[in-house]
Amino acid sequence: MLQAISRPAVSLADRYLPDAFVFVLVLTIVAAASAIAFEGAGPLEVVEMWGDGFWGLLAFSMQMLLVLVTGFILASSPPVRRILGALAGLARSAGAAIVLVTLVSMVAAWINWGFGLVVGALFAKEVARHVRVDYRLLVASAYSGFVVWHAGLAGSVPLTIATPGHFAEGQIGLVGTDATIFAPFNLIIVAVLFVTIPLLNRLMLPREDESVYVSREQLGEKQAEDFAPARPADHLENSRILMWLVGVPGLVFLVHYFAVRGEGLNLNIVNYLFLMLGIVLHGTARNLLAALQEGVKGGAGIVIQFPFYAGIMAIMTQSGLAASMSHFFVSISSAATLPFWTFLSAGLVNLFVPSGGGQWAVQAPVVLPAAEALGADVARVAMAVAWGDAWTNLLQPFWALPMLGIAGLKAKDIMGFCLVHLVVVGAVVGTLLTVL
Repeated sequence: MLQAISRPAVSLADRYLPDAFVFVLVLTIVAAASAIAFEGAGPLEVVEMWGDGFWGLLAFSMQMLLVLVTGFILASSPPVRRILGALAGLARSAGAAIVLVTLVSMVAAWINWGFGLVVGALFAKEVARHVRVDYRLLVASAYSGFVVWHAGLAGSVPLTIATPGHFAEGQIGLVGTDATIFAPFNLIIVAVLFVTIPLLNRLMLPREDESVYVSREQLGEKQAEDFAPARPADHLENSRILMWLVGVPGLVFLVHYFAVRGEGLNLNIVNYLFLMLGIVLHGTARNLLAALQEGVKGGAGIVIQFPFYAGIMAIMTQSGLAASMSHFFVSISSAATLPFWTFLSAGLVNLFVPSGGGQWAVQAPVVLPAAEALGADVARVAMAVAWGDAWTNLLQPFWALPMLGIAGLKAKDIMGFCLVHLVVVGAVVGTLLTVL
């Protein structure tokens, strides 16, 4: 049945979904027109908001580009390739491959969202080298696992309200992760999705004649070339000692960072971890630079599109449009239904403000007073924002760009499957947030 449902969704996305760059241009126009029509902003005022905010994600764009590149460098090293190959060998059929990729991606994303994006994409490529399976669904399965990130160890909303000095501390105090990430209602939602999403992906597996396969050549697997150093510079490029003199101290810092300082994962430390491990495991600068040249090819979408998303976010927040969306859903809520309507509003706002922390800054001033006034559970409402933000990432190509860059696909290749995920995950999470 799901195979029959996913077929028209995949066909629809393939036929009508444009390149992700065109998608962000359309979102820009929609956001600007909505700010003018609903918030009374002048055209020049909207243009100023957009232009002033255009480079607001510059640092984040570089971080995301490094997620893609450093992850590719690490995964293309011989030791990691062997590990991924051994794990991929557990999948003996197309159905098993889909389930395995989904579960690995979900676990990695629950630990850290940046880690999950890279691991999911790289593992999907490795599985495709071992098993004949529809490559579009395989990568979509990897991306579907990303939906649990905001309810996991690196969720920006629950971690923000658990951190002393957060902007709403005077209103709600500190809300510990025992009331959010590790609360029974949240763990139940995560557990249900860990069963539902792999099963959903397996049931969407296309028939043999409808599947799209890729060859080892298309996956970018290259044979190592013999190289005989002839110049002093060649010896430096092939020196393991030089790489270890940099990489080993880098790993020592990581041990100190986690074991002594007790710090946790964040995007910068994930990139640092991937790079230092890549330096050590590749062994020579020549090998690492070859992997870099291959990995950076997929980063074009991040470089050109993220500034446009920064401009959209500026329009949405500065014009008051994002807050107005939230106010509407809050106005029709009761104490029992506020988490559900907050979840829906967060999903809508996320299409235009695809940033967990940025979205919380926009919605918290609206939903927190409503929760207090209605007597609703503040922690549950906060997690409703987190789940809404993660939910519509299934439709929003912003977060898919690093994974698509690594996998060598376009948004239209996976979004048909993601539309089915969007409906099912929305129903599951929305229902459980309300009834648990």
